Parts: sequence; C-alpha cells; structure tokens
Amino acid sequence: MPLAIYIGRRLVFLVVALFGVSLITFVVTRVLPGNPAYLIVGVQADESTVEAVIERLGLDRPIVEQYGHYMRQLFTGDLGDSWRTKNPVTTDIGVRWPATIELASMAAIMAVAWSVPFGVISALRRRSLSDRLANVVSGIGVSVPEFWLGIILLLVFAFNLGFAPAPIGRTLGVVPPDVTGLYTLDSVIAGDWGALRSALAQLILPALTLAITTGAPLLRVTRGFMRETMSSHHIRSARALGIPERSIVLRHAVPNVLLPVSTMAAMMYGYLLGGTVLVEFVFAWPGIGKYAIDSINASDYAPVLAAVLLSACSYIIVYLIMDILHFIIDPRTRT
Repeated sequence: MPLAIYIGRRLVFLVVALFGVSLITFVVTRVLPGNPAYLIVGVQADESTVEAVIERLGLDRPIVEQYGHYMRQLFTGDLGDSWRTKNPVTTDIGVRWPATIELASMAAIMAVAWSVPFGVISALRRRSLSDRLANVVSGIGVSVPEFWLGIILLLVFAFNLGFAPAPIGRTLGVVPPDVTGLYTLDSVIAGDWGALRSALAQLILPALTLAITTGAPLLRVTRGFMRETMSSHHIRSARALGIPERSIVLRHAVPNVLLPVSTMAAMMYGYLLGGTVLVEFVFAWPGIGKYAIDSINASDYAPVLAAVLLSACSYIIVYLIMDILHFIIDPRTRT
C-alpha cells in the first residue's frame, strides 16, 4: 500500500473521529445543569434580562440549529468566546496550551525513563525481587486515581516534608521573555535560573503523579513483550550459537520490543496531552485542564468544547505520526 493512501485513510478517520467528539461534547454540555446567562448578567438579574441574554446567545434555539451554527464557526477557525474570561477561546488556549504540553512532556519523559528499563530488567529476572516489585508497582499505578495520588504527594512532600512548594496558581506568562510559553524553556532563554528553579519545583510533583500512573501500563507492556521475545525461537537459536547474553538482549531482544513499546508510549503521550485535567486542577497548574474545569463549573460551553476537541485532535495526531513511522519501519504494516 502506498504511503499517501495510508495517510489519506488515517486523515479520513481523524476527521470522522473529531466530528463524533464534537457532536457528543456539544450535546453533553447543553444538557448539563446550569444556565450560563446568569454568569453574564449575575444571579440578581430579573427574568426578562436573563431571557434577552439567552436569546442573544442562541440558547433558546433547537439544539440541532445550535450545533450547525457551532460547526460553521469551527470551519472558519472560530472557537467562540469565553463568557467567563471575556476573551476569544483561541486566545485563552494559546496562552494555556504550552503549559499543558510542558507538563505532559515532562511526565512522558519521566514515565519512559523509569518504566521501560524496569520492565526489561524484571522480564529478564523472573521470580526475582525486581519481578515481584514490578508486579506490585504496576498494579498500584494502574489502580490508583491520578487526583488521589496527587493529593497524597502534596500532603507528604509539600505540606509535611517541605521538599516541594505548595501549588500557588502562578500567573501565566511570568517568565520573561514569553517566547515559547513553556516556563522552563523561557527561563533558560532568559537566563533566569531562579525562575527555572521555581518552574521545575512547581512542575515536579504533577509530572511525577502522571509519570507513576501512566508509566505503570508501559511497564506491563514492556515486561510482557520482553518475556515473549526472550522465549522466542530466534533467541533460543542465538543462545545455541553461543552468542553472549548481553548481545542477545541488546541486539536481538530489545529492538523487537521497541515497536510495541513505542506504540504504547505514543498512546500514553497522546493521553497526557488531554488527560492532565484533574492533575492540573489539584496542583493549580495553569494549563488547558484547569481552564476546562473552571469553565465547566461556570457553564462556559465554548472553552469546554475547544479543550475536548484539542485533546482528541492531539491524541489522534500523535497516534497518526506513530502509525506513519511504523509504516515506514515495519514492512508488515504495508499489506
């Protein structure tokens, strides 16, 4: 199958998936309790004023007509305006999206750094202490909710031990100059090492929370595929030929595990780009997730729709890139 056809099929899937996400999210936000008109005019406004605002916003129209209007706006690149911040949603997201990327990237790096080597080692040493520990750690990581783990880490390391600062809800764009929107990178560009230390101190606990919960499935996948590979016929043949065990692991086993592990890592990163909502809220990290929760609490529809669409789009694009790389690397995917 030519690469262009493969990419075209994936892009069609992307469009269909985004359409489904937008439709479901739109309907759900409209049936949630709460009237956004009161956010604009205040709870003390009289009924006629509230009805006038509802009519101006088009909330009195049939939901099909509202959705059609929303899709027409979407095709022109207009994500609407936030009734809570009084800004265009594209402006708010442009300010907050880098913070989410920064948190997701740091968490992904930390998750890969601990889970993949641990998975390889535990697979090579069956029934050892590392193997049993991998079972326990992966079970805890998969079972524990992110927000609960985040609260526990805050209580232990921030409030009891004082090893990390408490969440302070930093003002966005405090690191001059605001070149990329990434706190750590902008601090390095500005040469402001105090700001860098402050950004890393605020970033470490939420990134660690996500690294534990998302690294656990990656640990299981690495461990499972590594065990399967080490039991395969070509590994047995390599041992029979007298090839050193270190060479067997590094040159024959690990490369065969890279494809499924990289796929899982890509899925993990795509999830992190849209799945940091509760962690951002717990740690007051000023990203898309906290923006979405604040908007939900205020019945502010447009930011919620935009945040969900952006998360879905990020996940699908990351997976698309990984699919294309696999198509190029692995001939078996071209049939």
